[in-house]
Amino acid sequence: MIALSLAEIASVTGGQTHDIPDTSVQVTGQVVRDSREAGPGSLFVAFAGERADGHDFAAAVVEAGAVAVLASRPVGVPAIVVDDVQRALGALARHVVERLGATLVALTGSAGKTSTKDLIAQVLRTKAPTVFTPGSLNNEIGLPLTALSATEETRFLVLEMGARGIGHIRYLADLTPPKIGLVLNVGTAHIGEFGGREQIAQAKGELVEGLPEDGTAVLNADDPLVRAMASRTKARVLLFGESDEADVRAENVRLTGNGQPSFSLHTPTGCSEVTMRLYGEHHVSNALAAAAVAHELGMSADEIATALSEAGSLSRWRMEVTERPDGVTIVNDAYNANPESMRAALRALAAMGKGRRTWAVLGQMAELGDEALAEHDAVGRLAVRLNVSKLVAVGGREASWLQLGAYNEGSWGEESVHVSDAQSAVDLLRSQLRPGDVVLVKASRSVGLERVAQALVEGAEGEVAVR
Repeated sequence: MIALSLAEIASVTGGQTHDIPDTSVQVTGQVVRDSREAGPGSLFVAFAGERADGHDFAAAVVEAGAVAVLASRPVGVPAIVVDDVQRALGALARHVVERLGATLVALTGSAGKTSTKDLIAQVLRTKAPTVFTPGSLNNEIGLPLTALSATEETRFLVLEMGARGIGHIRYLADLTPPKIGLVLNVGTAHIGEFGGREQIAQAKGELVEGLPEDGTAVLNADDPLVRAMASRTKARVLLFGESDEADVRAENVRLTGNGQPSFSLHTPTGCSEVTMRLYGEHHVSNALAAAAVAHELGMSADEIATALSEAGSLSRWRMEVTERPDGVTIVNDAYNANPESMRAALRALAAMGKGRRTWAVLGQMAELGDEALAEHDAVGRLAVRLNVSKLVAVGGREASWLQLGAYNEGSWGEESVHVSDAQSAVDLLRSQLRPGDVVLVKASRSVGLERVAQALVEGAEGEVAVR
């Protein structure tokens, strides 16, 4: 974070100082909420959670070098006490980004946010110092913490914004007002919470509504609900996609033998060839979104294409590909799942597994509400249509719907199997995998199927670790 005195932090957050002999002392380190990350010059933010109360660690973080604690009550060590810690954290983030000379880029969408954010960051940091959201810490706590990690040297700040309801993105955009706002897509992720795709579009579009007149709304030309958001912003609109009307578009899209996308990138200033290190055709749209942002920030087509071709996966459990010594390929995409990302992963599996046996180890897609049965059934059917050798559905009711869809779509009833838990899936695969097989593992985060992928990668004979 940029250096701020405790007096200034108290003023910005509306807090009262307690047990601070000298309020001119500055926070020169990171703002952290995990006591284990506290170090010299840091500011510790004490949240009272369901499992632990950060206030209980106040003395320990100060002993570790933290300058003070942002807290909701006095803690016996230097502290700034506020009425609402979350609101105070947001106010501090807003104050810091207003002081920065950085360009803020914010993005949202139903699928692909984290992968696209990682691509944008990898492209932009070839041009200038860039700070970006780690993993998918895209909520009202993770986003301000990311913003506060920027320093005077930061030129680009790339922030992922998530939402579980109307007003969430508006709140985040108010904390960190972006100059460039990117909307990827409107899908069915969290549709059970929103109530419908129109409501999801309403929420995602809040990002472009708050852009300044000299800002840019980067919109997906291939998604009608996103493209319609052009009417909701006073900023300039830049379109990306495979549509002929897109300002930044892909032509001649194809997949390598390994399932990695390759295409011709066209921007208003030129064209260049891209061959990605990531897996799956769905990354073409993500790459175009990143390219549109980079173009808007002055990068040439050649510079963008080179950076995209060199970019890798920065966030774990997102199409992580591991080749075992015995020739089995494990694709760990178990961080999360929704119908759109599940279909994209299955198509990537089919492309990667041409001429090889393929396994799709799939679990529940959460928060689909009334659409849950139809969506799980459709994914099971798609696995069969893509000639996936075997679908292994893992878990309870929703997994049984996956298996039933595959069973009804298949010819012999042997294209799928339903197992109760992760350990059963591992046992089945260990007994049946052969050299050359390709295994995709994917489900919503709550299912914990990353344990299956990890067990298969490690080749351990023991049981899957219980979360």
